[in-house]
Amino acid sequence: MDIAVIYDTKTDNTAKAAEWIAEGARSVSGADVRTFRIDNVDADWVKGCAAVIVGSPTYMAEMTAAMHLWLEREACRLGLAGKLGGAFATEQYVHGGGERVISSILTFMMVYGMMTYSGGGSKGAPVIHLGPVGMSPAMEDYRSLFETYGRRMAEQAAQL
Repeated sequence: MDIAVIYDTKTDNTAKAAEWIAEGARSVSGADVRTFRIDNVDADWVKGCAAVIVGSPTYMAEMTAAMHLWLEREACRLGLAGKLGGAFATEQYVHGGGERVISSILTFMMVYGMMTYSGGGSKGAPVIHLGPVGMSPAMEDYRSLFETYGRRMAEQAAQL
């Protein structure tokens, strides 16, 4: 089962989070996971994926302009309907808008016909309601959260 983790990044925090999600997903047997920055997405590979996870840093309490444009212009060409989707964010301040970013990404996914998932409270601690958010400068403190999320997404993709 193939999984794509697609992200934008400004300070490499979101890139780190994407790699940690990929590591967690790879812990599930049969998962082949690749990460892509939005300016270097392998569209053919993503089209064959069972799950696509998208992340962005917050900027002015929203996703980056580049991510928004990518979701509008490029994501619609990836054949996302029916795939499992998830979202994550990074921020520099407590309550910096990470949940808003995730919610916006999930909205795009639903419009494209994806099935969204996070595990929510159904998997117990750590509870990840919409998707994981990490905050700099202490990104390393969030590593296990992102890895757990990646594993849960891959487990759900395997069930589908």
